[in-house]
Amino acid sequence: MRVSDRLIEAACAGDKAAITQLLTICQPDLKRFARRTCANSEDAEDAVQIALWQLYTKIGALRTIGAFATWLFRIVERECYRLFTGRKDTLPLHAVDSEATQAPLTTTDLQTDLTVAIEALPDNYRAVLILRDVKGLTAQEVAIQLGITVEAIKSRLHRARTMVREKLVAGGYWNATTTSKVTREK
Repeated sequence: MRVSDRLIEAACAGDKAAITQLLTICQPDLKRFARRTCANSEDAEDAVQIALWQLYTKIGALRTIGAFATWLFRIVERECYRLFTGRKDTLPLHAVDSEATQAPLTTTDLQTDLTVAIEALPDNYRAVLILRDVKGLTAQEVAIQLGITVEAIKSRLHRARTMVREKLVAGGYWNATTTSKVTREK
């Protein structure tokens, strides 16, 4: 993965344009790696999406610029393994590689605001998010249960996660300098 240290530093500092550029640059390499590592293409897509989510939300917690690629590929590898072993527990929004974080988010306020954000989703998005991320069903299982295509599931899940993330960011859970800690003030 060829990413400049300056771009990583800017992303770690909270530069949204740098984070967006990093997401775009990293995605093809992560997809190639996931296709080789995961058991099937659906798991590979899920693993990449989780890695990109972690990159977006936790880049500010990265301590060493040189560990960036290892950190990101390790997330994909861990997810592929988790999906392969068939565990149904999902990765919580605050879970991160232990090398890149100091404290997980576990406050009651976050749990309450997350619940409110999920409840505020339109029904079609909320159903997909709950079935995939809360109940741990595969995209194919959700598609069968809801009677829609896997592609529609993936699209709705992505949109639902984006809407929830936007509500949490608007609520002050991440600031421009760090995304690893709850910074909400009352």
